[in-house]
Amino acid sequence: MAAVDENAAALGVPRKQLMESSGHAVARAVRDVAEPGSSVTLVAGRGNNGGDAFVAVRFLEAYETTTLLLGRAETIGTEIARENWEALERADYDVREVADSRTFELPEADVIVDAILGTGISGDLREPAATAARAIDDADATVVAVDVPSGFDADDGDHADNGVEADRVVTFHDTKPGLEELDADVTVADIGIPAAAERFVGPGDVDLARPIDREGRPYVIGGGPYTGAPALAAQSALRAGAELTFVAAPETVTGEIQGYSEDLIVQPYGSEVLTPEHVDDLVDTAEQYDNVVVLGPGLGTAEETLEAVRQFLESYTGRAVVDADALVVVPDVDTDATLVCTPNRTELERMGGPEADSLPDVAAEIESLAAELDHVVLAKGADDVVTDGDRTHVSRSGTVGMKVGGTGDTLAGIVAALMEGAEPLDAAAAAAHVNGLAGERLAENGGHGYLATDLLEEIPAVLWGERDD
Repeated sequence: MAAVDENAAALGVPRKQLMESSGHAVARAVRDVAEPGSSVTLVAGRGNNGGDAFVAVRFLEAYETTTLLLGRAETIGTEIARENWEALERADYDVREVADSRTFELPEADVIVDAILGTGISGDLREPAATAARAIDDADATVVAVDVPSGFDADDGDHADNGVEADRVVTFHDTKPGLEELDADVTVADIGIPAAAERFVGPGDVDLARPIDREGRPYVIGGGPYTGAPALAAQSALRAGAELTFVAAPETVTGEIQGYSEDLIVQPYGSEVLTPEHVDDLVDTAEQYDNVVVLGPGLGTAEETLEAVRQFLESYTGRAVVDADALVVVPDVDTDATLVCTPNRTELERMGGPEADSLPDVAAEIESLAAELDHVVLAKGADDVVTDGDRTHVSRSGTVGMKVGGTGDTLAGIVAALMEGAEPLDAAAAAAHVNGLAGERLAENGGHGYLATDLLEEIPAVLWGERDD
């Protein structure tokens, strides 16, 4: 939901507008359970969950409201929540700051609104939230929770033992995992988030997958007929946050691959192309070090190479990005590996996918293919389609200049780096957006005559610097 909120803001629907809609939804929930003139106490935290409650107060003019802020107003965490608190102060509503849990007193009320903590919180409640939650649970009042009951962990399901027990929950945009198991009436409120905020990849998706620290050591298995592709994939993984990258390649080309960058760790094996005799060692290495594998860049289509790819996927149980010539093998392989497949339009057809000039026009068919394969598919085109067979995103970033060879290899490396800390679908969606934004930055600075190697310099700026999103 944090990603969707950020994407909505990028589409022109600001968080302040969403908070107004959320607060109105909370007020409607209160009106559903209490007659005008009833007393309503709103217990609010210092985040946007509390901000929703501050908005709700303005829609409850027919009720006797008291708003308790757990903490001091100057410590409210977001500008929009602070603005709505200050609006209540200026309008002379009954608002009170609770700076110390020992001074917390819950007025008698017909309805209590729990707006202490929202999603993204785990573990037992700490003070003053713990005292407030205990008082709410002990009160003889109908409890309406904002988005989720405080202490409810929608991410991991590790709910706080001292969390709030709500009678009603008004959650926003979509239900949250686990809410259906509560002994409470749950209402999903439409707050005006456009469907495009989920469908189109945006800055929120990048934030969701962005590495916090350097982590992971992607293992690129590629090269033979071609040498630039594995080097590009490995270098882009480094640019996207990997701490090290390894390239396993035939000994006949390892010197050339190493020559592209001294930052690469190149590991040779004894042949001119990948063959089945090397598979066991490659699988053992990848499994031992828990690498995310990039399989395919520059491998070629020799029959023995494709057989080696097949055997690798049948034996490997880890995470892998499958690209280029290796993709044709995927539909016929039974594997326990977690795969992100990154076909261009021609490769997509060879995998059994649809033929189309515009991939978003056939997104449903690509989604069906991903469901059949039981793998994530990142179909590359003017607009990329990313799907796990259930959820589907479209990345609209990029320019015509990205038709130059090698941009798919940089994409594969970015996916591998992000998969170290993000779910495969999230990593693939964010990587498509980052790769495209890197191309857009180059186009703005120098037209369309850039190379895939030029993208490498822009990847960190898109991921961690000032982003043109």
